[in-house]
Amino acid sequence: MKLVYTVLILVFSTITQDVLAQDTLPVQDSIVQTKVEYYFNEARTLKNQNKVDLALEALNKAAEEAEKTEDIKSLIDCYHKFAILYLKLNKEETTLLYWDRAQVLLSEVEYPYGDAVHKYIEGILLFKNGKNFQAIFMLNEAKQLNNDRNFFNNLLLAEANIYLNLEKYDNASKNFNSLIINTDLYEKEYLATRANLGMSELNYLTGKYKESVANAEEALKLAQANNFSKEILEANEQLSKLYEILGRYSLSLGNTRNLLEIKDSLFTIEKVKTEAKTAEKIQFEFMNDEIKRQDQKIEELTASQNRSEITAILTSAFLTIISLLAVSLYRNNQIKLKTNDLLQTKNNELQSARDAAVSAMEAKTNFLSTVSHELRTPLYAVTGLTHLLLEENPSENQKEHLKALKFSGDYLLNFINDILHINKIDANKLEPLNIDFNLRKVLNEVIDSLKQSAKENNSTIILDYDKDIPSHLMSDPLKLSQVFMNLVGNALKFTKNGEVKVKARLLNKVEDDVTLYFEVSDNGIGISKDQQQSIFEGFEQGSIQINREYGGTGLGLTIVKSLLGLFDSQIQLESELGKGSTFFFELKVKSKDGIFDDVPFESTEAEYNFSGLHLLIVEDNKINQVITKKMLSKKDITSDIASNGTDAIELTKKNKYDAILMDIHMPGISGEEATIEIRKFDTQTPIIALTAISLDDSLESFYAAGCNDVVTKPFKPEVFYHKIGENIFGKKINNLSS
Repeated sequence: MKLVYTVLILVFSTITQDVLAQDTLPVQDSIVQTKVEYYFNEARTLKNQNKVDLALEALNKAAEEAEKTEDIKSLIDCYHKFAILYLKLNKEETTLLYWDRAQVLLSEVEYPYGDAVHKYIEGILLFKNGKNFQAIFMLNEAKQLNNDRNFFNNLLLAEANIYLNLEKYDNASKNFNSLIINTDLYEKEYLATRANLGMSELNYLTGKYKESVANAEEALKLAQANNFSKEILEANEQLSKLYEILGRYSLSLGNTRNLLEIKDSLFTIEKVKTEAKTAEKIQFEFMNDEIKRQDQKIEELTASQNRSEITAILTSAFLTIISLLAVSLYRNNQIKLKTNDLLQTKNNELQSARDAAVSAMEAKTNFLSTVSHELRTPLYAVTGLTHLLLEENPSENQKEHLKALKFSGDYLLNFINDILHINKIDANKLEPLNIDFNLRKVLNEVIDSLKQSAKENNSTIILDYDKDIPSHLMSDPLKLSQVFMNLVGNALKFTKNGEVKVKARLLNKVEDDVTLYFEVSDNGIGISKDQQQSIFEGFEQGSIQINREYGGTGLGLTIVKSLLGLFDSQIQLESELGKGSTFFFELKVKSKDGIFDDVPFESTEAEYNFSGLHLLIVEDNKINQVITKKMLSKKDITSDIASNGTDAIELTKKNKYDAILMDIHMPGISGEEATIEIRKFDTQTPIIALTAISLDDSLESFYAAGCNDVVTKPFKPEVFYHKIGENIFGKKINNLSS
């Protein structure tokens, strides 16, 4: 388990280099904060290059800047980083010294992120002392205190290595596989390298030597590309051992020679001496400062003793006055006690009422979630069969009834989706992602999906897009897409024979900080001043007459307001009755400068030839099996059916499929678990999650398991076919171009 411990210490040593110091400082401290962050980034780079002595010096400069401005939070971050680096040098006593000093400062300020990292360090120290389960418990406590993405990923990696040490291989494998394909903004390559090394060790311990070699080779490739010297050493050690076991002695000898060269360059006596000297120097300076602080306290206490005699004389004089006031205070105290008893009674009543309200809200949320989820399966049958019947040339009378049935099914589906979305927001189940995306592409896709609605109302949609907006932004494209789907869809619903305009403008750009302005305007029926006050509340559409004429749930703008709240943004409205409405908001995102698109994005509607494709349907519901199979056959697609996850794994091993449609909620092995198993031997076949998503489901976990895309049931047929074509033919085009 030596390698496991080494991995965990190295993982632990990365976390605070990027993600500490999360709170925003006042304006006047911005220059100093920039200096501190510069030294933090410098220390992280040097540490990853195994230049610990220089990393310590960079942190020392950061600590000086923080002390100069009495920035307690940055100073806490410095102490935590020192503790981590000294732990890497196996100086546990010095680690505890800095950890204790950080604990003293944490007692003086409210700093949840600092508390989280503090518990994280404590968890690693517990692990080092063989207390594995206590370490897991402490890491879970740290996880509850902060939801920073980079911090969470490093926690996952730390947990994975502890699980590996405990021989809980399934838990460790799930964490490692999630991190191998991570989208972390700061530590993507480093986390992937450490995760590949972890999976290599896991496969080695379970006798899967070929898989272990593949992971070690990938780790070596990433480490060499990013100059992670310690990881290059570990990967060579692992490969030398594995090739010898597999009888590939020439390769083993090559890695052994690499090891000797690396050790000569990394672990020279002079390097060790330099690191030790720097570490002891900084430790000595810190201890010196601590002694000076203690001397200052002693002087203050001595001065206090001299003043105590004078205080005694004054105290005796005041005692007479105090005794005269005692009787009056006693009477007042009796009155206060009676008042406090009354207040306590009222507080208890209010607490009971609050608890009852919270319980009622939770019960409502759970009930609506269960109902909306359970309705999806029969609704899938209704919408699917309706679509199939409309495709089979019904008579005109039948066609009229089927179209009415299809409209009702679509309306019910939208209603269920809105309720589920509101429930997720109320239950705090939504967290914004932070991934690379193209804003123009997102807006074009929204507009393309709503063109049919615009055509039905004889209206047009216009996109006014600022060409100065960077092509690569960092935010959550899915939630932004939902915002614009609701705003544009809402505008189209109330605009006939008119125009809906979507405007995107660049307001400001400072380095990688970008501020955008968005506007969705229409020339429809407009909203009165009185109605504007409540238009963003749930189930509100302005009036009963509007609801009856235009339909809908009245949840669209509520969802928009809640989603923008996740980004610290606020939706605003200007409208005049009979002249139209304008909804607008600002959004702060990050840009990724230096990345350019090879081909400018243009939205086109793809037409796919599905003839000859062969798919696997994984579905436990018999009716859904029949409907999905028949929908595929309409496009000349043949298919096999697996009624559970186990059958799906076996059929995938025996047959070649162009894609797999994977239901998530199944008895026995779930679709997510089946996907993880399939990805162990098949990384190429597209897997599309075809599921009635519930309140507790996470799209991120589907993608982390290995799914290429997600389609929620019940779905629109055109969306279903488009997703299949996009994932099969788009993948083939990418393979050819690469």
